[in-house]
Amino acid sequence: MTPSLKTDAEMPADAEEGAPDGVTRILVVDDSRMQRKILTATLKQMGYQVAEAESGEAALDMCQSEPYDLILSDWMMPGMDGPSFCRAFRELEDRYGYFILLTSKSERSDIAKGLEVGADDFITKPVNAVELRARLGAGERIVKMQRELSEANKQISVAFQRIQALYDAIDADLAEGKRLQQSLVRERYRDLGAAEMSLLLRSAGHVGGDLVGFFPTSGSQIGLYSLDVSGHGITSALLTARLAGYLSSSSKEQNIALERTAGDWFRVLPTDQIVETLNNLMFKDIDTEHYFTICLAILDLKTGMVEMTQAGHPHPVVRRANGDMEFLGDGDLPVGLMPNVTYNSVTFQLHPGDRFLMFSDGVTECPAGPEASEMLEEEGLEKLLKRNEDLGGPALLEAMVWDLTQYYGSEDLPDDVSAVLLDYKGPEL
Repeated sequence: MTPSLKTDAEMPADAEEGAPDGVTRILVVDDSRMQRKILTATLKQMGYQVAEAESGEAALDMCQSEPYDLILSDWMMPGMDGPSFCRAFRELEDRYGYFILLTSKSERSDIAKGLEVGADDFITKPVNAVELRARLGAGERIVKMQRELSEANKQISVAFQRIQALYDAIDADLAEGKRLQQSLVRERYRDLGAAEMSLLLRSAGHVGGDLVGFFPTSGSQIGLYSLDVSGHGITSALLTARLAGYLSSSSKEQNIALERTAGDWFRVLPTDQIVETLNNLMFKDIDTEHYFTICLAILDLKTGMVEMTQAGHPHPVVRRANGDMEFLGDGDLPVGLMPNVTYNSVTFQLHPGDRFLMFSDGVTECPAGPEASEMLEEEGLEKLLKRNEDLGGPALLEAMVWDLTQYYGSEDLPDDVSAVLLDYKGPEL
């Protein structure tokens, strides 16, 4: 059974107005040549561009080579019927087309079948021209919105690709930045004769704000430091690079902790004076809102005497040879927080077999999980050190990181972790 269309005499005057703007290409699919001609003539009168197909197979071939905005297809056709053609049409990967089935079927099961195969709308026969115009107008609006959405998605896709390219470039730069920052700690282990020194620097992201290091003097003394710049990321990492220059291990002339006395001989300045100089530099030479904490210690390898200034940094710990733990330091203000700050220093004695550990707050403030408020704190660090007391040097620092990841529940720790470990053996005889 084929669709019929009311004649022009039966159509109201407003049905003869010009075609709507927007969608123009319509494909009429019907095995009846007469019905195709009637529909085509009416649609052209409305101002649409119309193509015809005598079967579902022929229509599918046409849709594979030409895009159509709307499809008007009869339900009952020999071979590939309307629903089968609709299903095959929806499987095409070309642009969207609004699909209307022409049918005399009105049962809910038939309508459900049409919707299941992808039909957008139905027009029952005999076709009313006013209803046809209205449904085509609705279809045009949907196709227009779909096209606008598709175009917006294309623009979003292009923008995403550009953002992804920028992200990849930034990611590559950050990876290189991480390598450069890690290179600031040139030596992770050194046998000093009277002591063994090990350094740990592990960023939570690509780059971080922690820095550890050491610098030799002209005598038997050696400087050790652990610092932590506020914040994370690139700006913090840039400041650590600047600070590494102030405490250079390769150029005594540039190291603010050292003062030339005669010839190539340099003496080390008091730790409180060094930290005070760093604080003054933060306000005079470095234009930044960042501040940093630091623990700076000067160890005399011959005597085991240590002078130390702790400015906002976690209290370092000494594990005595007998297993006792001592957390040391006065806990002065961080550097760069306030101008004209006076810092203090403390002294303590290391004996053969003692172990000295400076560390960042990423250790003691490591939470017990991503959502936990409980932290490791000093008590947890004591347990960690006792659990690994048979280890020393880099092995102990690696074990410490392992224990922290187990405590946190993930290898991606929430903060930078750094440490300076010194195992004092006593002066060589």
